[in-house]
Amino acid sequence: MMKLLLAVPLLPLILTALEARPKPAAVKCKTGPLDIVFVIDSSRSVRPFEFETMRRFLIDIIQNLEVGPNATRVGVIQYSSQVQNIFSLKTFFKRADMEKAINSIVPLAQGTMTGLAIQYTMNLAFTVQEGARPLHKKIPRVAVIVTDGRPQDRVTEVAAQARSAGIEIYAVGVQRADMNSLRAMASHPLEEHVFLVESFDLIQQFGKQFQDKLCGVDMCTEMDHGCQHTCVSVPGSFYCECNPGYKLNTDGKTCSPIDACADGKHGCEHQCVSSRGSYTCRCRTGYDLNQDKKTCTMINYCSFGNHSCQHKCVSIPNGYYCRCNDGFTLQADGKACQASDICNGIDHGCEFKCVSTPGSYHCVCPEGQQLHADGKTCNRCKSGHVDLVLVIDGSKSVRPQNFELVKQFVNQIVDFLDVSPHGTRVGLVQYSSRVRTEFPLNQYKTAEDIKKAVLKVEYMEKGTMTGLALKHMLEHSFSEAEGARPLSQNIPRIGLVFTDGRSQDDISEWARKAKESGITMFAVGVGKAVEEELREIASAPVEQHFSYSADFSTMTHIVDNLKVNICPEEGKGEIEIRSPCECEALVQFQSNTVGILENLTEKLAQMTARLEDLENQIANKK
Repeated sequence: MMKLLLAVPLLPLILTALEARPKPAAVKCKTGPLDIVFVIDSSRSVRPFEFETMRRFLIDIIQNLEVGPNATRVGVIQYSSQVQNIFSLKTFFKRADMEKAINSIVPLAQGTMTGLAIQYTMNLAFTVQEGARPLHKKIPRVAVIVTDGRPQDRVTEVAAQARSAGIEIYAVGVQRADMNSLRAMASHPLEEHVFLVESFDLIQQFGKQFQDKLCGVDMCTEMDHGCQHTCVSVPGSFYCECNPGYKLNTDGKTCSPIDACADGKHGCEHQCVSSRGSYTCRCRTGYDLNQDKKTCTMINYCSFGNHSCQHKCVSIPNGYYCRCNDGFTLQADGKACQASDICNGIDHGCEFKCVSTPGSYHCVCPEGQQLHADGKTCNRCKSGHVDLVLVIDGSKSVRPQNFELVKQFVNQIVDFLDVSPHGTRVGLVQYSSRVRTEFPLNQYKTAEDIKKAVLKVEYMEKGTMTGLALKHMLEHSFSEAEGARPLSQNIPRIGLVFTDGRSQDDISEWARKAKESGITMFAVGVGKAVEEELREIASAPVEQHFSYSADFSTMTHIVDNLKVNICPEEGKGEIEIRSPCECEALVQFQSNTVGILENLTEKLAQMTARLEDLENQIANKK
C-alpha cells in the first residue's frame, strides 16, 4: 500500500477531477493542452533499479496523455551535478518517440544540484524557442520535479523566480527527500503540489493516481463558450482562438480580419492591399508590378512605337510627351520640332557672344577684337590690368545645382583675363549669413589655378547678408595685405557682386563707401534679385554696370557684357556695349518690310484691275 505523507488533489490545472474509477484500456484521457516538463533526479543515490522504476513511471504517465503539437507537449530533463536535456517540448509529438528517448537515458550518477535544474527549466526548457507556447495563449506550464535527496544548492530563490515566470511546480520526493526543500520548491497551495513517497517501488502506483488527476472535462463541449471561430479547452477553463488572418477582439470571443498592411512591414513600393491576414502589393496607374511582387516599374509608353515624336519620346506615368533636341523648339502639335535659339540651349563655348542661326550658331568677338582660328575664343584682354574681387551669393535660395552654374559663370570671366602677378589679379568672396574669403587677390598666379580653386568652393547656404559682404570686400579684400596693389599704381579696382535675392541687411552705406573709395562696382542679379538694390550697388552709368538674367541657365549675355566692361582700354573713355547683331537685325527687318509692301502693292493692283473689269461688264449689259 503506498503511503503518501502529504497527499491531496494533484493538479488544479484540470477542469474537474474525475473520480477514481477504472477506465477502458483503449481510451486515453483528454487533458487539454499542457506544456509539461519532467525534471528527474539521476544522482548517485538513485540506484539503477530505482531509476528503472522512475523511467517506467514517466512512460506510464505519457502513455495516457493526449500528446501533439496542439495538445499536450512533453519535455524531459535529468540532473545531478549538471543538467542534461533528454528532449524538449518541440522535439517529439508521438508517444513512441518519447518512450524510445526515455528508455535511452543514461543516469548521470553524480551530485544533487536541484536549484541548477530549476534554473535550466525556467531559462531554457520553457522558452518559445524550445517549444513552449507563448504566454498569451494561456497554455499551462507545469514542471514535475522528482528527487530522492536533499539539494546540494539553494532552491528557494530560483524556485520563486520560476513560479513568478508562470511555471507551476509539483515537487515529488522519494525516500530520503527533504520535506522542507520540497515545500520551498512547490507552488501554492502546498497541500496540492507537494508529495512524498516512501520508496521507488510505490511511485508507479502514485503515477496511476497522477494520471487519473490529469483527466478532465472538455469545457468547450460542456458549455456555451461563445467563441466566434475556435474554442480551446485548458484545464479548468477555455479560451477562444481565431482562424488564420483574423485577430481576437477585446471581448475575447469575436474575431476581426487582420490588416496585414498596418504594421508598415509589407515592403510594397506603392500600395498595400490587405486581405484576411495577408496582403498584396499594387502599383499606381502607369506602373507595372515587378516579379518580386513588391516593387514597381514605370510603363514605357514610348516603347509601343506609336508616339510620332519627331525627335525624342519621354515616358511618364500614364502617358508620354515629346522632346526636341538641343537648339529646337516643340511646336503646337506637341510632336514636331523647329530650330530655335541654339545658343541658349547648348554649351556653345563662345568666349564673347554666340549668335544663333537656323539649326546652327557662330561666335563673334567685341569690336576691335578678332576671332581666333578655333572659331570660339577672342584676343585676350591685354590692354590693361585690374584687381578684380568677385563677391558671390551662397545663400539657401541659390540651391546647390545653381551654385555650380555660378562657379562656371566665374570661370568664364576668368578665362577672358590675363591673370599674372603683374597683370590681372582675382579674389573670390562668398557670403550668406556670414562672409568667407575663398581666396585673396595674391593667392593664385594663373588662370588655371584660379579656376581649379573656384570649382572646389563649397556652398554655404543660409541667409543673404549682402551689406556685410560689401563691408568685408572694402575692408579686407581690397587691402594690400590680401594682395590689392597700392592706389598709387593706378591699377583699377573692380568689385563684382552676384546675388539672386533681396538682402537681409542694409546695403546703402557700404555700396556708397565702396564706390567712394575708387572701386568700380558691377551688380549682377538673377531670378528674384531686386533691381533697386542692384542699381544702388552698381557704379555710374548704372546701365553699363548693372545686369540681370531671369534664371541661372541663361547668363551667357551677362558674361559677354561683363567681359567688355571689365577690360579697360587705354586712352578711351566709356566703352559702349554694342551687339554685333544690331545692324544685321535692322537690315533684315528693313528687307522683310520692303518685301511685304511690294507684295501688298501687287495685290492691290490686281484688285483694281478686277474692279475695272466688273464695271465694264455692267456698263455693257445696260
